[in-house]
Amino acid sequence: MPAFVLHVNGTAKSVTVSDPDEPLLYVLRNKLRLTGPKFGCGLAQCGACTVLVDGATARSCTLPVSTAAGRKITTIEGLGTPENPHPVQAAFIAEQAAQCGYCANGMVMAVAALLESKRSPSPEEVKAALAGNLCRCGAHQRILRAAMRAATSA
Repeated sequence: MPAFVLHVNGTAKSVTVSDPDEPLLYVLRNKLRLTGPKFGCGLAQCGACTVLVDGATARSCTLPVSTAAGRKITTIEGLGTPENPHPVQAAFIAEQAAQCGYCANGMVMAVAALLESKRSPSPEEVKAALAGNLCRCGAHQRILRAAMRAATSA
């Protein structure tokens, strides 16, 4: 069985998998117990499984663990803590930008990646960054407000 070293949230983790093409999402959730990334569609179309890989958003449901090995992986658990949340997490809390919360992981990760590359995005740039993330609850306006709040506080 192949073994890989994953650099997750600042810590090297050794994982053994039966298949090097096993999706990173399964390894994160089932082996490393990082349950922030969610299984949504399994087709990289909804954004619920989004993580950052080397600072860029990636859909962990279709990313083979072998491809992620040796790269810097950040999950929502690695952004901040309850005592010291990341500015995006704090903004989502302040704006109550999650209704059911299932999409929140992908939304937060997409905004965090955007703010790393662009400190003061326009509302249109925020919408473009979030375009691949689906929310069925109708929290879009609160999510946009949270993203803009995070941009002003980051």
